[in-house]
Amino acid sequence: MDKKEHIAIFTTASLPWMTGTSVNPLFRAAYLAKDGHRKVTLVIPWLSKNDQEYLYPDKITFDTPKEQEKYVREWIEKRTDLLCTFDIRFYPGKFSRSKRSILALGDITESIPDSESDIAVLEEPEHLTWYHHGKRWKIKFRLVIGIVHTNYLEYVKREKNGRAYAFLLKYMNRWVVDIYCHKVIRLSGATQDLPRSIICNVHGVNPKFLEIGMKKRQEQKLGNQAFSKGAYFIGKMVWSKGYKELLELLGDHQKELDGLEVDLFGTGEDSVQIQEAAEKLNLTIRVNPGRDHADPLFHDYKVFMNPSTTDVVCTTTAEALAMGKIVICADHVSNEFFKQFPNCRTFKDGGSFVKVTRQALTEQPAPLTDSQMHELSWDAATTRFLNCAELNKVPEKKPKKSDSKTSFMTSSLSFNRNLEDASAFMHFVGTGFVSPVPNDEQRKELGLTTPSRKDGFTLWKGA
Repeated sequence: MDKKEHIAIFTTASLPWMTGTSVNPLFRAAYLAKDGHRKVTLVIPWLSKNDQEYLYPDKITFDTPKEQEKYVREWIEKRTDLLCTFDIRFYPGKFSRSKRSILALGDITESIPDSESDIAVLEEPEHLTWYHHGKRWKIKFRLVIGIVHTNYLEYVKREKNGRAYAFLLKYMNRWVVDIYCHKVIRLSGATQDLPRSIICNVHGVNPKFLEIGMKKRQEQKLGNQAFSKGAYFIGKMVWSKGYKELLELLGDHQKELDGLEVDLFGTGEDSVQIQEAAEKLNLTIRVNPGRDHADPLFHDYKVFMNPSTTDVVCTTTAEALAMGKIVICADHVSNEFFKQFPNCRTFKDGGSFVKVTRQALTEQPAPLTDSQMHELSWDAATTRFLNCAELNKVPEKKPKKSDSKTSFMTSSLSFNRNLEDASAFMHFVGTGFVSPVPNDEQRKELGLTTPSRKDGFTLWKGA
């Protein structure tokens, strides 16, 4: 029998930290492994106990990677009803409080044996390669596919001296992605343009949200009132997640939206300030603790408001559409995927925001069709990923004879490869001074050997 194609999915976060790069790669692994045609491994960060205590919610911590693996498997199997056959492996990581991100420690390509180094999927390729000091991804793996999740440039611009940092980060991102990735998938046009990239939303929604949508559709068919509540927004309570834009819109148009009630749900660093800002408005705005969006509390809301323009593809917007709600969002490239759905209402400015809000509060959502539900699903997202990555194609045969044109192309490729080699070596040398490494405790917990004694050039070449 032919050896199964192996896909290793590396990501920058893990449950129980509820962030996009914890959840979406986990679903991707489950659905890529679903049909049994390929072997799939999800590679996630293992944090020290101090970092776990700081980052993970509800005081959840793990003494061993096996404990965390059990938690992750139970979470995904409960939500998909799939027997998740993919492997889970760990790489050593450290949470950077200044960057609010997990950074990989050491050479994380070592998480996958050379005998299984077929295809690598880098979820957030720029993030995973900023400090990468080890084997060349393109040499270790036959194919390296990057999936860009985050609009880092937009977040950096909001910091002190942000525009200068964003300028530098823009070129750093292009550099490392060009060095380490064969192909790049950008979830939306809100992300930075990168070499060899295409735009495609390869994310789906938790099947539980589609089940809610099907129940609501049935209620509508029976003529029952499917939605008894008004408008709401849910998201991490930091100003950059859309709260600033939403409160400004509601505050600027209090007269036109007189009588409007909006409930805000979330927790985060800016929750106190957001609560104070909401209380100053004459509109009825209630700020509530964060909840799981699938909680029955949210089922009966009719209108989901999300004016954020910092998200790449907003997960909660997709979830609200899957539940059959009307969604009000900005006319922005990050929401391009959602415009195909009749219940998505976009606005360009304050006037159009007022117009679509009034309409949404007086109308009923259009029941979701089967095709619309499928488009939101992880089955459809997985098909889109396989198509974009060209993993569903049979490799073309190489030409048997060479001609002058082929020789010229070969020479050009060789020249470009030499430039890339030189560029990659510069990055390897530079990261040798700044790349963090795992401590002895993490190495012991993960069963890692002592650092390689190979010389730097051999390690960089991927031997």
